Amino acid sequence: MRGANVYHRVFHSPHAVVHQAAATRGASVVRAMMDGHRPAVWLSDRYTAQQGHGAAHQTCLAHLARDVAYAVEVSDDPVPWRLQLWLNAVFALSDQVTTLAPSTLLAKRRTLERQLASVLAAPSPCDLTQALQAKIGRAREQLLTFLDHPGQVAATNNACERALRPAVVQRKVTNGYRAMWAAEGEAAVRTVIDTARLTPRGIVFDTILATVSA
Repeated sequence: MRGANVYHRVFHSPHAVVHQAAATRGASVVRAMMDGHRPAVWLSDRYTAQQGHGAAHQTCLAHLARDVAYAVEVSDDPVPWRLQLWLNAVFALSDQVTTLAPSTLLAKRRTLERQLASVLAAPSPCDLTQALQAKIGRAREQLLTFLDHPGQVAATNNACERALRPAVVQRKVTNGYRAMWAAEGEAAVRTVIDTARLTPRGIVFDTILATVSA
């Protein structure tokens, strides 16, 4: 956009989806959007500007899984493979989280924490593995937060990724916008549409959706 980057952010909750175009990826954008509100759980990737906005934090495990999959592909070190097995176990548990008793979830969580501690402490001569261990180690307290909120917090931010995908496709097809007002207009339209999709169909939202989709 006139030689400058503009970033498309998505804020997602059970009741609303907000798309925002901003000239920076900095934490100031998040603070302005939240306007002092501090949610019980903030779900995001490990980007620094996404840290510290909620009372608790769930790191997106899908992002970590991609990093681990790359390490498994390019390295012969067994540690990334063990991390991949660990993540697979976490994803399997996330699919069952609403069907298990609290005591069962607690037992499984303790098992996962012990397994992760063992993997992170495993020695490795591979620089890629060491970097991966350090990265996951820094996020260690944010990996299983979803177990504290069964059915309310996901293990990944795939909902935001899905909401963002149409905007990414649109940018690739049109080569982006030349003016900020156009990007902001698209963000406003997508905010209305995606929020309407979260709401049981009614006259108000059906009318809005029909209007902006025309």
